Amino acid sequence: MHSQLVVLGGGPGGYAAAFLAADEGLEVTLVEAETRLGGTCLLRGCIPSKALLHVARVISEVDELRSEWGVKYEAPQIDVDRVRTRKDHVISTLTSGLTQLAKRRKVRVIRARGIFEDSTTLRLEGDDDSIPRDRKLTYEHLILASGSLPAMPPAFSMDSDRIMDSTGALNLADVPKRLLVIGGGYIGLELGSVYAALGSQVSVVELTDGLLPGADRDLVRPLHKRLSRLFGDRIYLNTKVGSLGLRGDEVEVAYEGPAKYGVECYDRVLVSVGRRPNSQGFGLENTQVEIDDRGFVQCDRQQRTRDPHVLAIGDVAGEPMLAHKATHEAKVAVEVVLGKAVEFDKLAIPAVVFTDPEVAWAGLTEDMAKASNRKHEVATYPWAASGRAQALGRTEGLTKLLIDPDTQRVLGCGLVGPGAGEMIAEAVLAIEMGCEVRDLTEAIHPHPTLSETLMNAGEVFYGTATEIYKPRRTTK
Repeated sequence: MHSQLVVLGGGPGGYAAAFLAADEGLEVTLVEAETRLGGTCLLRGCIPSKALLHVARVISEVDELRSEWGVKYEAPQIDVDRVRTRKDHVISTLTSGLTQLAKRRKVRVIRARGIFEDSTTLRLEGDDDSIPRDRKLTYEHLILASGSLPAMPPAFSMDSDRIMDSTGALNLADVPKRLLVIGGGYIGLELGSVYAALGSQVSVVELTDGLLPGADRDLVRPLHKRLSRLFGDRIYLNTKVGSLGLRGDEVEVAYEGPAKYGVECYDRVLVSVGRRPNSQGFGLENTQVEIDDRGFVQCDRQQRTRDPHVLAIGDVAGEPMLAHKATHEAKVAVEVVLGKAVEFDKLAIPAVVFTDPEVAWAGLTEDMAKASNRKHEVATYPWAASGRAQALGRTEGLTKLLIDPDTQRVLGCGLVGPGAGEMIAEAVLAIEMGCEVRDLTEAIHPHPTLSETLMNAGEVFYGTATEIYKPRRTTK
């Protein structure tokens, strides 16, 4: 079997590439080892986690009504089976839709594991009827979209479902009485929040001195404060897990650090210490593709690898490992195959942590600006001054702009608070368009909304914010 273009991997980058290429008239074959399209994001990542986070957020809102507004409800009763069934229904609805879209676009889908025999040939492993009899697929171009896998340190890898990675946690086998989350990054905090809302006593241990390493500390502080109410005093920073051991129906954890030392037992442990690119075990060594020491496929800004027949997109092609980055890289890769002069050149790739409160940022961060000696000014607007935030009872939020003092262009933006992930898109557009702060302040924002805080932060920069006092900015 031969195809003009083969896409290896059916995740958000892979199916986006396959669909766009088919729309442009190419003959496309999509090779996916899973029985369903969607990849990690849809099957065991972004989508199921956000479905469960929705449940957690609704439970939290009800708790706020009971404690702060005098509205009485009975304590929630969690039917884990129904929660799991609903989550699985969301996944199946979306994967079924992808299958139909592939058919309508005449994208040939082969359910198989693709192994590179050389730069233009895949060997197909599996037993699906879609696999050709000679188990060979040749092509002119291939877009590699193999994604990433949860990282599991060898010391924590044990033959027990009580020690989970993110995939195991999303299966929601039960609600453990005591859950330890190893790793204070976004995956651990999101899933820890879900289990805490469902009734688990959650503890978090993080090796560094703060949650969400790499994120702006001004944005992390309000999140840490709220999580401290959710998790209690069980957030252990600057602390290492030395070892795990199975003791009957429990996991014994040995702590080493100033925040926690000694041994404690848990019903389940979630290991969420990051993800690694899926670049091993399928024959890339039989091509000219080069892999760096972290396992990422090396490619240029046109998504081209060192092999003229192979392009790479998504998690396997480098950080940030985000689904929306993969879909945009997919567009670039397809247009390059079509011979267009394009490249992936983005000033702002938004990142969102879907905890409560949400944390979102795009463009330059303050730490990045300081590290590169980039001239900048910071303007922050506390949500305590927002009428909408006051009405919601969520005044812990913050909007932060990073601004070039000479051109007054928006360099970066950070948000923490409910809905931050929805609002960051305005900042992304402002950064990509080279907008000045005045463009934000002169655009009329609806009142009362949280989106106003982007405009308000710009007004803080000029010293003209209505709801807070800051001396007017003087210009030379």
